[in-house]
Amino acid sequence: MWIDTHCHLDAAEFDADRATVIANATAAGVAGLVVPAVECATFDAARAAARAVPGGAYALGIHPLYTPRAREEDIATLRVAVERAMGDPRFVGIGEIGLDYFVKTLDTERQQFFYVEQLKIARDFDLPVILHVRRSQDALLKQLRIFTPRGGIAHAFNGSRQQADMFVERGFCLGFGGQMTFDRALQIRRLAVEMPLSSIVLETDAPDIAPEWIYKQRNSPAELPRMAKVLAALRGVTLEVLSEATCANAWRVLPRLSGATAMKPGDGLAANSSPMSLISPNSGSPSGQSR
Repeated sequence: MWIDTHCHLDAAEFDADRATVIANATAAGVAGLVVPAVECATFDAARAAARAVPGGAYALGIHPLYTPRAREEDIATLRVAVERAMGDPRFVGIGEIGLDYFVKTLDTERQQFFYVEQLKIARDFDLPVILHVRRSQDALLKQLRIFTPRGGIAHAFNGSRQQADMFVERGFCLGFGGQMTFDRALQIRRLAVEMPLSSIVLETDAPDIAPEWIYKQRNSPAELPRMAKVLAALRGVTLEVLSEATCANAWRVLPRLSGATAMKPGDGLAANSSPMSLISPNSGSPSGQSR
C-alpha cells in the first residue's frame, strides 16, 4: 500500500473525472491520501474530497500563494474550523501553510503574518503542519524554533542537507514526489538517497509537479506507485521495504492519519451530506504557481 501525503484532489483540474481519478488511485494501490486546503474558501472542498476517498484525510490552512487575497479575519475562521474538525477522524493537521520566496510578487511580511498565526493554531491544538517550502527553508525554521508545532511534513523539499536535518530534528518528514523522477534533479535525488529512510514520505502534489513521464501534463495520485519505484531504485531497496517505511513515517508525523487510512468513502461525514456535493473546487493558485 501507498500513502499520498499531499494531493489537491479538490482542484478544478479534477472536476471532469474526479471519481475516475479516485478509482485509478485506489486500483494502483494508494490506500491513503491527504488533501490540504489552500484558503478558507476551500475548507469544505478539501474535507469533501477527502471523504470521497478510501483512506482519505484532509488538513486546513492558508497557503502562502493565497495570502494576497486572504484577510486577517481568516485566522479566526481557521481557528473555529480547526476546533470543529478536531472531532473528525479524517482531519490530520494544519496545512498547506508556509512561505514562498520564489514568487517575487508576494509580500514577505504578509506571508510571515499568516505563517506565524497558523503555527500558533497548530501549537494550541497540538497538531502537525504541512509546510510549503520554496526558497524559504531558513525563515521557516526560524519560526518553528519559536512556536514548536508537533512536527509534520516539509512538502516538496529542495533545500540543503543541513536544512533537511534541521527539519527532521524538529519532528518533520520530507516529502518526495515528481521532482525526484528527473535525472537533472541532482540535489533532490541526493537527499532522497542520503536522508534516513525514516525521514521520507511520498507525495504527488497532484495535479501539480508531474513526474518525468507525464511532464507538463496533469499529475494524479495514481502516479505515486511509479514514483515509489524510482525512489526504491535510487535507494537500492525493495518496494515492500519502501512501502512499509513511508507509510509508517506518514502515520508517525500525522498521528491522526492512521485512523483515517482505515475509513471508507463517506465515513465521518455529517448526516444528510454527500461527499462530492460539498466540493467547490480549488481553481489553482492566483499566481499560477504549483500549490
